[in-house]
Amino acid sequence: MSQAVIEQNGAASVTGLLLPLTDRTLLVPNVALAELITYRAPQTQAGMPAWLLGQIAWRDLRLPLLSFEAASGGEAKVVPGARVAVLNAIGGRSHVKFIALLIQGIPRSLKLDASLRRADAPLAPLELDVVELGDDLARIPDLAGLEQKLADAGLI
Repeated sequence: MSQAVIEQNGAASVTGLLLPLTDRTLLVPNVALAELITYRAPQTQAGMPAWLLGQIAWRDLRLPLLSFEAASGGEAKVVPGARVAVLNAIGGRSHVKFIALLIQGIPRSLKLDASLRRADAPLAPLELDVVELGDDLARIPDLAGLEQKLADAGLI
């Protein structure tokens, strides 16, 4: 959702969602979110990667619940008020329509326009860019890369 993306789409503005994590805030297009649900303990299995918290039930589906922090080199944490963002899959796999991402609160919607500025900040794995939002930074996640991580681990 950098300035180039906004200009490419020919739109004066785009609606984004800020997804709060324990150690950063992610910025995604609002169309990425299928539904926000209350966190519930996932069903786990032995031998799962640390970034896969387990499987959750949603609308008659079983979805992998991921920790973005752990998938990008950090640590998975569940804090009071945690939620699950059910995201639309974008990897083009016909059998994978959604993935679930642990977030630490309620997303906030905001309008983005061509004044969105890139930040000079280091990128963690699975981050495409960092942008300035006033005094705060928001990180643009590589959602396709996150989905590919599931595929590479044989989980989807």
